[in-house]
Amino acid sequence: MSTSLPDGSPAGFSRRRLLAGAAGLAVLAAAGCTAGDGGGAAAQTSAQDDRLAAQLPVQEAVVAAYDAAVAADPALGGEVAPLAEQARTQLERLRAAAPGAAASSSESSSESSSSGSSSGASAPAPPAGGDVRGWLREQVAAAAAGHTAACVEASGARAALLGAVAAGLRGHEAALA
Repeated sequence: MSTSLPDGSPAGFSRRRLLAGAAGLAVLAAAGCTAGDGGGAAAQTSAQDDRLAAQLPVQEAVVAAYDAAVAADPALGGEVAPLAEQARTQLERLRAAAPGAAASSSESSSESSSSGSSSGASAPAPPAGGDVRGWLREQVAAAAAGHTAACVEASGARAALLGAVAAGLRGHEAALA
């Protein structure tokens, strides 16, 4: 039975969401999200925490790239505002899941967000007079690839989180195309 919304669009997920979700599931399947054995769990958890914390600057660079793109091309601002907000939400989720990194990162984030700037990460500036959208898409794609690589080395909830963030960024990449 097919249903549609009052505006005539089909109910349910959009094609972009479906593709992003499928990509996320593929990444999670490749990661093998297993809990592993009980031996050495503390050492493995510490190492995985460190790898997860290492992804914070990657996501901070995405947030900074969105800010830089909007500054370089204000007309792009309204179009990418929902994507930029999702990138910020993903960053907060990563911060919350990375023990130790959350306290220092959230302090710097609250200071920088009150001043209107991004978190301390610095993304390269978009090309002056160039294709700002294309530059932003490249930044997002690079971050998605970084999160995907880290996801393969993670397990359990960490792999799921990194896979979800990577899939979300792949959706951003498609939306910016």
